[in-house]
Amino acid sequence: MRLFDLFYEGGPLFMAIVTIWGIGMLVFTAQKVLHFFVQDKVTKSGLGLILLFGSLAIVTGFLGQAIGLIMAFDAIEVVGDVSPALVAGGLKVSMIAPVYGTILFIFSLIFWGALKEVYTRKTQG
Repeated sequence: MRLFDLFYEGGPLFMAIVTIWGIGMLVFTAQKVLHFFVQDKVTKSGLGLILLFGSLAIVTGFLGQAIGLIMAFDAIEVVGDVSPALVAGGLKVSMIAPVYGTILFIFSLIFWGALKEVYTRKTQG
């Protein structure tokens, strides 16, 4: 399965929003790396934004899943009898956005933790 297919299946709206949060996280990570290592400006300001954008990514992914499941259950309620395979397929698709958001959140934790450690070492030593 190609990444573009997963992006489309996960719901383009919420996948795009999660991607925007991920890009924001990468921008602030790059900014702090530039400040710490190139410009030698060791400040704590903006460090929490890396974690904030990662958190927004995971929360938005779960919000997209919840809205998608509500819409799917409404459709099942109208139709009535639905095959278990169709429900399982829908549940599988509903997990794409939260998994994507979780991956971005994990990266934000890694970047935030590493940069926080760099900040601590540069300010104490």
